Amino acid sequence: MKITEVRARVVEWRGKTVPPEPHFCTSPMDLLDLPIDPMASFRFHGWLVVELFSDQGLIGIGDAALAPRVTKQVIDLYLKPIILGANPFDYEILWQHMYRKTIAFGRKGIGMVAISAVDIALWDLMGKITHQPVFRLLGGKTKQRIPVYASRLYSQKPEELAKEARRYKEEGFRAMKIRFGWGPVDGAAGMQKNLELVRTAREVLGDEIDLMADAYMGWTLDYARRMILLLEPYHLRWLEEPVIPDDIAGYAELKAMNRVPIAGGEHEFTVYGFRELLDARALDVIQFDTNRVGGITQARKVSALAEAHEVPVIPHAGQMHNYHIVQANLNSPMAEFFPKVDVEIGNELFWYIFKGEPVPRNGFIELDENTPGLGLTIDEELLKQFAIVE
Repeated sequence: MKITEVRARVVEWRGKTVPPEPHFCTSPMDLLDLPIDPMASFRFHGWLVVELFSDQGLIGIGDAALAPRVTKQVIDLYLKPIILGANPFDYEILWQHMYRKTIAFGRKGIGMVAISAVDIALWDLMGKITHQPVFRLLGGKTKQRIPVYASRLYSQKPEELAKEARRYKEEGFRAMKIRFGWGPVDGAAGMQKNLELVRTAREVLGDEIDLMADAYMGWTLDYARRMILLLEPYHLRWLEEPVIPDDIAGYAELKAMNRVPIAGGEHEFTVYGFRELLDARALDVIQFDTNRVGGITQARKVSALAEAHEVPVIPHAGQMHNYHIVQANLNSPMAEFFPKVDVEIGNELFWYIFKGEPVPRNGFIELDENTPGLGLTIDEELLKQFAIVE
């Protein structure tokens, strides 16, 4: 068996979009205080879809959301020659070949995103060839169903936030995540507005539902220290990405405060990057994203390393490539879930590209044991709403 064709397509949304509210979510751009939309660089209105065609007539599907046009170039120019003619079950040597060929400019960021998309497609193809779901190739079910948390509470008016949180509570979610809207440039007044968001959500949820909060790399270490002291009474399950990902020492200092658990890692790459974080005792929760970290081949290694350190893995974003990792790992207690909404920030865009994404019931999703691979297909009819770059 071998791979006979590699196709990377960029799909760019051309349908209706909903503009985000002011102070929708903090970001690393906030500190620059420029007269531009600070979230513009972090929207995902384009997506990369990779298909690996085999000589058996089967197709493995992978995807990525970061810088899709540039990621496609990496695949077409550097990775496709490695994959063509290869046996998909040689995934380890293929990963090492892709990694080492691009190491001078890859390692992290776009180079690793490209490898991740191809690697996910390899695992999907292996599942289809063996007629097994990917989670079984990874060791099988460690839980009968996966608890998921609702990840949709962006910064908004308190009454609207309360209404949305109440809806998720009524739908059976036992955990949900909020985003902060204010950072260092907003001073002490912004801190109080952040607290109002958390207070509003906690009042709706009570103490029996977990609440997490995400600063999305938008704070400084000093600001995060001050906010953590104010957040402690609200018993957050974690504070996510309080500082930029390169500030490992900052993460370690915040974790050492032992006031609010610290989560991060969605912008970290490979087992080497996570070894640094774990050696530094920088995180209470690891949140790699499988379509960034290096694909399933790396995700399973990071998961094993984290388990040895007793640090739980709760991947960033939902989507099937992350759900299969959670399903197969005892050290992954739950998964993130992005509800389907009108296209806004772009986290929801995968709903408009693929068929097969599971929908929660009472806060849980279930993966079908009889569906081979990841369980996704590309919805070519829905793709008519996109501009497509072949």
